Amino acid sequence: MTDPLHRLVSQSENDPSLFEPNQLRRRLETLDRMDAYSPGFPSELGAASIQAELHSRAREICLRLEDVNHALYRALREEIQRGVGADALLRWVHAPPETEEAVAQADGMGYDYLDELISEVFQFEDPLTGHARRESEIVPYQPTPARHIFSLIGLTALTASDILVDLGSGLGHVPLLVSICTQARSIGIELEANYVQRAQQCAQSLNLKNVTFLHHDAREADLSNGTVFYLYTPFTGSVLRSVLDRLRREATTRQIRICTYGPCTPVVANEPWLKTAEAPETHQIALFNSRETSAPT
Repeated sequence: MTDPLHRLVSQSENDPSLFEPNQLRRRLETLDRMDAYSPGFPSELGAASIQAELHSRAREICLRLEDVNHALYRALREEIQRGVGADALLRWVHAPPETEEAVAQADGMGYDYLDELISEVFQFEDPLTGHARRESEIVPYQPTPARHIFSLIGLTALTASDILVDLGSGLGHVPLLVSICTQARSIGIELEANYVQRAQQCAQSLNLKNVTFLHHDAREADLSNGTVFYLYTPFTGSVLRSVLDRLRREATTRQIRICTYGPCTPVVANEPWLKTAEAPETHQIALFNSRETSAPT
């Protein structure tokens, strides 16, 4: 039986298409498989052994694949910095047929190769040590999977007159991508000051002018400018109730839309002042429109 690493090395060496820039997903899959088959150079093997030579070939392929990826990430960053990054990013979302299989096989949270792409393009610095004291109803941070952010952008069809407010924005993936891919303004509201600082640094490094990050509690922040509000279940219980009540009051002054993802979706779906065209699901972006309501007494 052919050794799996030997078979993978031979296939990679004889497949020049693997090194084409648009084959990012395949390169990432190959790198993962290389790591699984060859986690480290076996020091006990002699330098002239067949296995040592195979590991050397594997390392060479990995370096070549990583070089292509780094060049791709660098080119995307430069396009975003010049203000022409929307098409460059969105072409990765309109996936070829083989990529749809990868989406179907993504883990339960929906993370896939797009998240690797965005992470490397954004180049977030690690948040500083020290965290705000969180109430039990404030959920630990997880970024929204990138493919769902692009789904949000498609569903909302944001225009230059829109202001998207991400309540519990973390490192800012949603506001940053909205500012790159649309003409809308975006605001991230986050309780953790270290995340706000890193999000601001990313926006500055990418030369993004229409995104702002604020260190505020969503129960107290100014929501009066928002037209679209996003919640990836940043809080539960009474905190969520307080924020929804604030949003309901905002909806008495103008039409607003609310996008959700995750366990908060059924709670939001039960709000009588909201309506949706389709039955919402927790594993997809749900979009709600405010009904016409009278001012609360």
